[in-house]
Amino acid sequence: MADEYFFALTLKGKSSEVWDPEAKGAEDYQGGHKLIIKQALLGPEATEGEVNVVQVEAMTWKDSVKIPVATLKAGGPNNQVLLDLSFPDPPVTFSLVQGNGPVHIIGHHLIGSPMEEFDEMDELEEEMIDDEEGEEGAEEEEEEDEPKTKKLKQQIAPRAKLRSKTTPRPKSKR
Repeated sequence: MADEYFFALTLKGKSSEVWDPEAKGAEDYQGGHKLIIKQALLGPEATEGEVNVVQVEAMTWKDSVKIPVATLKAGGPNNQVLLDLSFPDPPVTFSLVQGNGPVHIIGHHLIGSPMEEFDEMDELEEEMIDDEEGEEGAEEEEEEDEPKTKKLKQQIAPRAKLRSKTTPRPKSKR
């Protein structure tokens, strides 16, 4: 199961911040790391009327892309923005390409389970598969018994008809 942690960073001036937990020696987790960004907002000390643009550089399935993800303006309704950005592969670079900030970026850092936990899960899955195969085998045996029962009924039914024609029924006493 993945562990979830609060993530936050602050951009000021022309600064950049890189999210790369694997560079810090945290690569021994199956399922890796995932970053989910939920909000960007200006700090109260941001210059009124100044436009601040946050840019992200991240990997797509084939190459790197740089794109603005938030445009914020102090002193108005655009001083914060709700986001739903998911970055499954580090590294991710956040940059303030316009304005002086500060811009606070908030989200979640998801970490996959340690390798040992995945080994235990593999063993449990194998046991569950073995149990399911045992149950399926019992169901198949029941299905195999069904045609035998039908054959027996088909064989018995004509004999019962034959007996009823050849053997007289005893008369009931009333």
